[in-house]
Amino acid sequence: MTFIIYSDDYLLHDNPNHPENANRLKAIIDFLKKTPFYEKLEFIKPEKANEEEIAKVHSIDMIEEAKNIGWLDMDTYTNEYSYEIAKLAVGGVIKACKLIMERGGNAFCLIRPPGHHATSKKSMGFCIFNNVAIASNFLAEKGYKILIFDHDVHHGNGTQEIFYSRNDVLYQSIHLYPHYPMTGLINEVGWKEGEGYTVNAPLPHGAGEECIENLLQEIFIPIAEEFSPDFILISAGFDSHHADYLGGMKLTVNFFGKVIEYFKEVQNKIICCLEGGYNLEYLPKCVAKEISHLIGNPMNFDDEAKGKDCNDVLQGLKKKMREYWKV
Repeated sequence: MTFIIYSDDYLLHDNPNHPENANRLKAIIDFLKKTPFYEKLEFIKPEKANEEEIAKVHSIDMIEEAKNIGWLDMDTYTNEYSYEIAKLAVGGVIKACKLIMERGGNAFCLIRPPGHHATSKKSMGFCIFNNVAIASNFLAEKGYKILIFDHDVHHGNGTQEIFYSRNDVLYQSIHLYPHYPMTGLINEVGWKEGEGYTVNAPLPHGAGEECIENLLQEIFIPIAEEFSPDFILISAGFDSHHADYLGGMKLTVNFFGKVIEYFKEVQNKIICCLEGGYNLEYLPKCVAKEISHLIGNPMNFDDEAKGKDCNDVLQGLKKKMREYWKV
């Protein structure tokens, strides 16, 4: 069973002059309606998270700041609806967790605003609250081990910071570097009990699929298998697609299906959460591609891109991770 977490209320957080606007979800929903598997999808309405759940990850001062209307930083806007919709985004991922705990299956959370840049104390980078981090903490409090894999073109600095000293949540990221937010170097591996539980692949501009598939096969998946998570949460950012306006990597639509297949071999309980992705022609196709693999009815698209290799990153990361894992 594949659950799709969605509400039209997510469209209320909107600034049409900003790349992270309501048209992103409109385009995705319109495209999904045209897919051959649309009738098989089980759409689930989210429920708002409460402040107590959010405060387990974010500071009270940050939560209070998020209630303001305007700009939380130079990139992150709010309107009169944004605070409540940010709670609905968090609640959407928690809802997916509860459903899968009760009924099994997997989920794609069509939520916004995105979350992976939000740190424990600061909203930033289009993100108000860290949806994936709050949901991962919810699961971890119940005794589950969580793997977070982040394929957004930007490093999920907030997710990394929140779990940096913990070993019940393993954070893995592929991302462009140097690029916003200028974090995610190989030697950022965690701290104290969390040392070794942060795995970063900072990739050169133009990095392509062969590079990232090698990273998956030789580092990310072996570590994931050794960690043996009970749940996998994917920060599903599609600005890593070759045509994205805020990107710089060279992934095709079809590659995102490969990502799902690799992680399904590790754990079937997968929850994908929408992060970035701003090209409204390709974003819906990328989302549909991942959903099609979650439900076991893969779609394929005509899409090509040639990217650089990244053997130096692969070898550097492998050398570092051998201190902690069998790679």
